[in-house]
Amino acid sequence: MREQIPNIITVVRILSIAPICWLLWKESYALALVLLLLAGLSDALDGFLARRYGWFTRLGAMLDPVADKLFVVSVFIVFGLKGSLPWWLVVLVIGRDVVIVLGAIAYKLVRGRLEMRPLLISKLNTGLQIFLLAMTLFHVALYSLPGWFNHGLQWLVAVTTCLSGIAYVYLWGRYALLKG
Repeated sequence: MREQIPNIITVVRILSIAPICWLLWKESYALALVLLLLAGLSDALDGFLARRYGWFTRLGAMLDPVADKLFVVSVFIVFGLKGSLPWWLVVLVIGRDVVIVLGAIAYKLVRGRLEMRPLLISKLNTGLQIFLLAMTLFHVALYSLPGWFNHGLQWLVAVTTCLSGIAYVYLWGRYALLKG
């Protein structure tokens, strides 16, 4: 049962997405920030517990990245709807994830077993996406950041999103051909 503790923490993080998005929508930024910080800490905690005590489960291996993606995509959508982020970037971020998910499903159907390992560019992209969301919250809630900073960060996220998506398509396509 103890090995399920990280999974329970992850499920709570998933359940926190709706209240956080609602708070962002209602511009209750202080409380949204507190919940975002708690969600971030819970992500670190479940990872720490899994590594420290070996509480790895197949469910956890699937739930944790799903929780992260749901979180990022949901907040991107809210910021897009509020006009805090440009729609072209929101669509790009979501589109990349859709391409990766559809590619993974297609690969699994055609080739069988799929072992998903995040690429370095993907980790960088996720980190930059989260940083952009944090800076966007900071911008709308606390302190107006310079336009060049916001636009530069948005373009950096756009570039790493594209590179990450291309890398996954290329590597999985190549791997599928080599296995064939």
